[in-house]
Amino acid sequence: MKIVNIVPGFGGTFYCGNCLRDSAYVNSLRELGHDAITLPMYLPLTMNGEITNAEVPVFYGAVNIYLKQQFPVFRHMPGWMEKFFDSKPVLKFAAGKSGSTRATGLEELTESMLLGQQGNQSHELDRLVDFLKNHEKPDVVHFSNALLLGMAKQIRDEVRVPVVYSLQDEDVWVDAMQVSWHRKMWQLMEEKSRDVDAFIAVSSYFAGIMQEKMNIPSDKMNVVHIGVNPENYTFALPAKSPPAIGYLSRICEENGFEILVDAFILLKKEHRFNNLKLIVTGGMTGDDRQFLHRQLKKLETSHALQHVEIQPDFTPGTLHGFFSSLSVLTVPVLKGEAYGLYQIEALASGVPIVQPDLGAFPEIIQATGGGVVYHPNTAESLAAKLSEVLSDPVRLEQMSQTGRKSVEDSFDCRKLTLKMVEVYEKVIS
Repeated sequence: MKIVNIVPGFGGTFYCGNCLRDSAYVNSLRELGHDAITLPMYLPLTMNGEITNAEVPVFYGAVNIYLKQQFPVFRHMPGWMEKFFDSKPVLKFAAGKSGSTRATGLEELTESMLLGQQGNQSHELDRLVDFLKNHEKPDVVHFSNALLLGMAKQIRDEVRVPVVYSLQDEDVWVDAMQVSWHRKMWQLMEEKSRDVDAFIAVSSYFAGIMQEKMNIPSDKMNVVHIGVNPENYTFALPAKSPPAIGYLSRICEENGFEILVDAFILLKKEHRFNNLKLIVTGGMTGDDRQFLHRQLKKLETSHALQHVEIQPDFTPGTLHGFFSSLSVLTVPVLKGEAYGLYQIEALASGVPIVQPDLGAFPEIIQATGGGVVYHPNTAESLAAKLSEVLSDPVRLEQMSQTGRKSVEDSFDCRKLTLKMVEVYEKVIS
């Protein structure tokens, strides 16, 4: 089967679970004998600033679509100028800009993208359709999120193949917009969802959220969790000397990093946690630097900074050292998440997880047995739960072994890929 997976590039400056999901998924498809490729949108696919597949063209180049949306004169630019703005050096520069992952201010551009052929990026859509029809000739096209719904109809009509969309955290992007846009966006996404053959949500929790917001029929909705290849993760029991709390995600306010900092400061006031460490990785955008500076200043004032380590490298091949030094991992996302791949990565490495009782976190912890939840999502509650877990080494080891086994049994990406292929076969037939 020929599968084209279309995903947004993100610049590589922070840990992106969606991007890791897409990369691992295409590799799993190839291992099963399918002809699968990834087409990046907006920005090149990168890791730590380095472009990973320079030979693949980037569609809907971020600079071009922004200029065409904001300045009508650029909608008729000559071909040589479009090529310049779509060049890898220009897009790599754009990836480092602070607002590249910020929804506020991009409401009209998001709407235009959802309008598809009626939006200001119709030329880019024509180019993508032409590439699919005349170059790739796929059996199915799979988009990584529903913010790209505006492309479904033209691809179905002209390429004449089924179109499938993954669902993961689209609500975070829409809800970050100005309030006056919320209803308009969800109505437009509901309208465009009728052009889609199947949706694949990353959790039962998020399937319910999106069915309600977009009125998606049950026969179009599928749930397939995200997995990892356990063989790529070295299992080790939780670290004891010294004990360490880990954080793996973009270092920002929305992901609850301040809650963790405040919880760590509370724990360090207890004598029994004198040697407790906090190890952080996941990178950031330009928007996050002032926020991080404030947290470091708070840690310094509390005499806890010397026990904090921030690791700049978060590429998949280097995370073994990070996980092997941890006792537990927590990412206290303020409003929860649709999934959180870092949970499965930690469990595959033998690291139990402590997560807020929000979003899909309880679903994943119940399915794996590799962690605990706490409520409410406050520094005091997190500190209490971390203290409880870290003070019970027998329970820690139990969760470590149970979590690893559950990844092998139920969250192996190769097994989950077979479920995705079943969805493709259904829509193709």
